[in-house]
Amino acid sequence: MDENKTDLSLKTMQLLQERTPPQDPGMDGPERRTSRRIREKQNQEKNQILSPKCLTYTSEKNDSEEEDDIEEAEVKDDKESLPGYREGLSEYELERLENIRQNQAFLHSLNLPQISEALRPKPKPTQKGLKREKTETEMLPVRKSLRLQNKGPQRAITVDTTSYAAREPEEKPKKAPGPIPLDPINLDEHVRMPEDLVKLWNEVPLKQETGTSDLKSYQQMLQKLSINDSCVVKVVQDRICSAAFHPTSSNLLMAAGDKSGHLGLWKPDASWGNDGVIYFEPHSRAITSMAFSFHPCNLITVSYDGSARSMDLEKAVFDEVYRSSSGLKSFDFLSTDCSTLLLGEWNGDVAVVDRRTEKAYESLYTMALNPLRCVHVHPVQQHYFVAAESRFVNVYDLRHLKRNNNLAVGELIGHSRGVASAFFSPLTGNRVLTTCMDNMIRVFDTSLMNGRSPVLNSIKHNMQTGRWLSKLSAVWDSKQQDCFVIGSVDRPRRMQVYHESGRRLHTFQNMDHLTTVCSITAFHPSRNTLLGGNSSGRLHIFTDSFIN
Repeated sequence: MDENKTDLSLKTMQLLQERTPPQDPGMDGPERRTSRRIREKQNQEKNQILSPKCLTYTSEKNDSEEEDDIEEAEVKDDKESLPGYREGLSEYELERLENIRQNQAFLHSLNLPQISEALRPKPKPTQKGLKREKTETEMLPVRKSLRLQNKGPQRAITVDTTSYAAREPEEKPKKAPGPIPLDPINLDEHVRMPEDLVKLWNEVPLKQETGTSDLKSYQQMLQKLSINDSCVVKVVQDRICSAAFHPTSSNLLMAAGDKSGHLGLWKPDASWGNDGVIYFEPHSRAITSMAFSFHPCNLITVSYDGSARSMDLEKAVFDEVYRSSSGLKSFDFLSTDCSTLLLGEWNGDVAVVDRRTEKAYESLYTMALNPLRCVHVHPVQQHYFVAAESRFVNVYDLRHLKRNNNLAVGELIGHSRGVASAFFSPLTGNRVLTTCMDNMIRVFDTSLMNGRSPVLNSIKHNMQTGRWLSKLSAVWDSKQQDCFVIGSVDRPRRMQVYHESGRRLHTFQNMDHLTTVCSITAFHPSRNTLLGGNSSGRLHIFTDSFIN
């Protein structure tokens, strides 16, 4: 038994010696196989690189040998063209270099530098006009427990549960009755009104052409209108609620009113004020409507503060035209000389005011218990006017109105929600354009005032602007009485021009300069120019004349 055990142990020792690799006497333990393989590979590569090439020369070669030599030379040239090629490389290294070359060619074919350059965000254009006012953040008191205040438990604690965001801001006090001095906010006190502005203000406008061009030429004109950096300027600080063009055709002069009662005038190529902007504060609340009058030229503005004022540059005052206990929403001129006004009040009354007299008003009529959102006078038969009363749109005759219980001579039915605006067509008054919150634009036939006016066309349009944007309103182009323009809440941001038949003629878009919703839109009465006002106080103009 002992002998058998001895033989087994000897065999086991022999097997272990055969399987165990020889050890280096200078090392403490057995060398790892991975390190040994790495050193062997390095030695092989070193021998391949340093090994000299043996060249043999034979004076006589047959054709097949010469063809083989040419193929070998071509293969060698291909290998030498690889990136990082060195003589004596192994097949693995040559294959690796070939993969690198193919990957580089593939990446080059993708044109990644050009794509990254195109995707790089463009720098934002510099803000022109008024600068944004810096508002200081309200520091709220630190909340502490009763224990930290060294107070005992209290039985009844009055806590104001109204959040700071939900609290209504304090209303500004109303302006004093009577004229207000015309003092620009963004000019020094000793600086007078620019003479260029006064001269342009009093310029007599050219007689407007009454002809209507064909749709094709009108559409071509719209396609030529463009916008650039100089056509976007901040005119007022807050949300624009109304805007209008000065009727002169020699230069562009625009006015805009915001929700805080501020008024801004802008001439694109002027050097006065902030990039051609002069800033006033004639009202204490939103300026809901404005229009220029002629002979002499004045700017009439009405506001939610209940006042209507006339801006007179020669007198340098804002004259008070009318004052009401209710807010004023809209107005229109009742005479060609713009001396008589028709004003719509928020409580449902309509006032007729003659600016030439000292009376507060000539007549006052109660139309309905609903608020009046818009009034507009017929361009030809000026005793007719259309009124948008909540969901109802009616046409009235001033000659037959009484103080109360007035009946309409025409009804424009079909609106299921509140109506934002209603306007007669500019030249003939044979159409009425309404904008309703039921997402519809409607065109009515008002050529005959004999009861209900039929609907000619209905155009679907998203009107849901929300709380922070002014309501959309479709307005006619006075140069083309059968076409109108309206803003849009769709993306990309746009302004759209339609024909009364419902056909969309043109869409104004620009990814660089038109990036917000322009709720307020208007066409110039004589020039090929369109403006749009947004909720941050900026005016955008599309025009065919270059502005420096």
